[in-house]
Amino acid sequence: MQAQRPEGGIVLAITFQYYRDLPTAMRFYEDVLGLTLAIDQGWSKIYRIDGQAHVGLVDETRGMQKWQDKKTVQLCLRVPDVDAWYAWAEANAVPGLTQMFDSDELGIRAFAMNDPEGYQIEVQTARPGH
Repeated sequence: MQAQRPEGGIVLAITFQYYRDLPTAMRFYEDVLGLTLAIDQGWSKIYRIDGQAHVGLVDETRGMQKWQDKKTVQLCLRVPDVDAWYAWAEANAVPGLTQMFDSDELGIRAFAMNDPEGYQIEVQTARPGH
């Protein structure tokens, strides 16, 4: 008998990131990004981004992975008004804030910033026609 992929689809998508200072990360994701805590597992906090997309903040002393200085994950958020988000990030003195840039190749206007422990977050808006 050949194995078949289970039916029912995927009901939730969570990207987990690992932190040394979970309360500081939580404040950033709540106060700066405005995300809502969807699932509180104590040492793991799962925030709803939109739809079925979520980001999980994990206390690295308890999670399946450990905190790493070099980050190889970027969280990308597509928003309706990237310029308003840029002004908000600037007003909140978010670390690692880049200049705004336009990519003709990708059809986006975007900027990047870092969360409190160095995970990069790109915020972008699709340009007309893309």
